[in-house]
Amino acid sequence: MSILELETRERKRLKAARNYLFVSIFCAFFGAVYEMFSHGVYSYFMVYAFAFPLALGPLPEILRGLRGAEPSPIPARLWGAGVATLTVGSIFRGILDIYGTSSPLSLVYWIVGGLLLLSSVGLLLLPSALTGLLNSRKGNAT
Repeated sequence: MSILELETRERKRLKAARNYLFVSIFCAFFGAVYEMFSHGVYSYFMVYAFAFPLALGPLPEILRGLRGAEPSPIPARLWGAGVATLTVGSIFRGILDIYGTSSPLSLVYWIVGGLLLLSSVGLLLLPSALTGLLNSRKGNAT
C-alpha cells in the first residue's frame, strides 16, 4: 500500500467527518431559526436534531481509521442513509410538536433509521464472521 493511497483514504475520512459537521451546524441553525418564529413553543426533537449527524456521522470514520480497513461502500452508504433518516425524523417530529399535533408516521423514521444502521453494522461484521466460519470449517476438514 502506497503513501498516496493512505493519504487519499485519510482525505476521504476527513471529508466525510467535515460533511457531517456541516450538516450538524445546519441542523442546529435551522432548529434555532425555526424555534425563533414558533412563538415560544419548542420541541426537544428540534433542539437536538443536530446530535444525530454529530454523534453518529463520524463514528464509522473513526472506527475505520482505528481498524485501518476500508470496507465496501455499501455499509458506509447505509450508515449515512440511517443517520439522515434519523435526522429528518427528528426534525419532522419537532415540527409536529411545535405545531401541536402528532402523526403515527413519525414512528416510521425511527424504525427505518434504526434498520438502516443495523444493516450497515451487519454488513460490516458479516465478512469477518464468514471468514471465521470458513476458517473453522477448513480446520475441521483437515
